[in-house]
Amino acid sequence: MTPHPDPQAGAAVKAADRAHVFHSWSAQGLIDPLAVAGAEGSYFWDYDGNRYLDFTSGLVYTNIGHQHPKVVAAIQEQAGRLTTFAPAFAVEARSEAARLIAERTPGDLDKIFFTNGGAEAVENAIRMARLHTGRPKVLSAYRSYHGGTATAINLTGDPRRWPSDNGTSGVVHFWGPFLYRSPFYSETEEQECARALQHLEDTIAFEGPATIAAIILETIPGTAGIMTPPPGYLAGVREICDRYGVVFVLDEVMAGFGRTGEWFAADHFGVIPDLLTFAKGVNSGYVPLGGVAISAEIAATFETRPYPGGLTYSGHPLACAAAVATINVMAEEKIVEQAAHIGATVFGPGLRELAERHPSVGEVRGTGVFWALDLVRNKETREPLVPYNATGAANAPMAAFAAACKSQGLWPFVNMNRTHVVPPCNISEAEAKEGLAALDAALSVADEHTA
Repeated sequence: MTPHPDPQAGAAVKAADRAHVFHSWSAQGLIDPLAVAGAEGSYFWDYDGNRYLDFTSGLVYTNIGHQHPKVVAAIQEQAGRLTTFAPAFAVEARSEAARLIAERTPGDLDKIFFTNGGAEAVENAIRMARLHTGRPKVLSAYRSYHGGTATAINLTGDPRRWPSDNGTSGVVHFWGPFLYRSPFYSETEEQECARALQHLEDTIAFEGPATIAAIILETIPGTAGIMTPPPGYLAGVREICDRYGVVFVLDEVMAGFGRTGEWFAADHFGVIPDLLTFAKGVNSGYVPLGGVAISAEIAATFETRPYPGGLTYSGHPLACAAAVATINVMAEEKIVEQAAHIGATVFGPGLRELAERHPSVGEVRGTGVFWALDLVRNKETREPLVPYNATGAANAPMAAFAAACKSQGLWPFVNMNRTHVVPPCNISEAEAKEGLAALDAALSVADEHTA
């Protein structure tokens, strides 16, 4: 679709937003949100006629791109048939969505509890783990994000937790593996894996194994930097959980439904968790939906004992119809395979080539359409381009880089000293190469801040 400029309409949208909308994670008086006029496929545009290649997928959820006609039609059809119905009833769209999800989750994760999004999925997974084990504590990693609700934000391992962390939620943080910025002074992936597992085991020993209900990990951490765990790490965590009777929870809210080139990132590692949380890509974010995939053992805990949790909109028919259509589209159009192909043939080689030419690129990490560039001041020292959690003037180099991307018609996903490459999973080769060319130009701006 070709955008048609209408600045007057855009000004009205912006004025209403600034008068009445309270934005997430923002100082309200310091933001200037773009007024979006429309979107299609891998692109969106504003009311001034500027079109952007979307390297963010919204918040990493439009896995099939914007406005896929088959999913839009499914939502319209469901609205005409049964717009909503209470969660205690069996509804066709809900049942079919659960069946299709269960077909694709690893192992025996065949029961699906629906939520409205990822944070609620994490909240309920942790509640299930605590009730199943009768234990209070949960271990989660630094460099993680699990959501903005009460338990989920305390599980989170980045600065968004700090204002809401009162230290009483039963959460204990530990260091996960990350060789590029290793907390264990490792020199190889093998060392990082072994030392990270030993650190986790030591943490469990000192916290008391009998007090720990669950360990929750993002299979591949997303917002924190797309750090693919070294070979053997997730299998090692699985073994530790089995040994101590701890529930293993994998958070696939961002990494799931094709983004890594598999239906779930766990499929890369051959690991089956006890609980798996999902959202975002399950229906490309077209209608809010999330959930928990539950193992047979944990589901059996609530066979005759009521599960004390629920949501008014659990398994909302419109959201589930969108999920059914999205999963079918992904299968029919081989979108998971496309994500793997683009990662292997375009993004992997192309981003590494950029790293060789640009002194600001310290490391390239990722798989599928799930990549991060770690931007640095110095490749030898690995000093980040901006300090941890930088704001204001301290964040100027990253702000300049982001502005350069937008001037090239690329909308970037920027977090701290990183830019993430997370477009729709069905991005074409031509679009992916267009994005790499825009990144190439913008990185020249970042290079100006290197030493």
